[in-house]
Amino acid sequence: MEDPEKAMDALMMSSGSRFDGWRVGPRWLSPADIIRALGPQLTEERRQRIDEILIGRTYDVVPVVEGVINTGNVSAVMRTAEGLGFQPFHVIRNDVPFKHSSRTTQGAQKWLDVHRWDTTPECVDHLKASGYTVVVTALTEHAVPLEEVDFTRKTALVFGNEAKGCSETMLELADQTCILPSPGFVQSYNISVAAAMSLYAAYAARTRAFGANGNLDENERERLRADFYFRSVRNASSILERWAGLRQ
Repeated sequence: MEDPEKAMDALMMSSGSRFDGWRVGPRWLSPADIIRALGPQLTEERRQRIDEILIGRTYDVVPVVEGVINTGNVSAVMRTAEGLGFQPFHVIRNDVPFKHSSRTTQGAQKWLDVHRWDTTPECVDHLKASGYTVVVTALTEHAVPLEEVDFTRKTALVFGNEAKGCSETMLELADQTCILPSPGFVQSYNISVAAAMSLYAAYAARTRAFGANGNLDENERERLRADFYFRSVRNASSILERWAGLRQ
């Protein structure tokens, strides 16, 4: 059986990160350079598909998983986030031991901007400094129904550990807590289900308010287009070296 620590490391290592260009020898290639160099390597159909996906992307909602043990649950939340167009994704480790699952992201992680944090405070500090309201899915005294969360503002939506939920530290630092609808006998959901319900609620609320979930500006769209081209082209590094005149 695969080592769970290695499985999570592999998941993180194969994930995307904010892509501002690519250094090739002494030259720094901008996103525009990368698009010009790699665009001809893609089919017209693939380029059109990437453009369609970019229209649906946003940085205004950030899924955050804190202290999640099962690698399969992290993978499942990644798949939902990518499928609905939420580009950033944060993982808070908090020294929990991982448990491996055979479930996979089906490659979703490489299309996301993934950030990994060792502790909750450093992640929350970063999010708040970036203008996000931190909302935790947790049953607390002041929790509001999920549908009352204002997803038209920049929102970090936090999902906690499978058994214990979010940490006390996260609850203390959060701006708001919310609860999911549960009219049946079941009073809680698996994290992957809770994330799917919550992220779709965010997607639907933003679509109602703005007419669409995606809202990238031209610079963000160009950066992501370059990133997606790079990840779509086999031997992209070698092609960029030749394009930059560093290889025959």
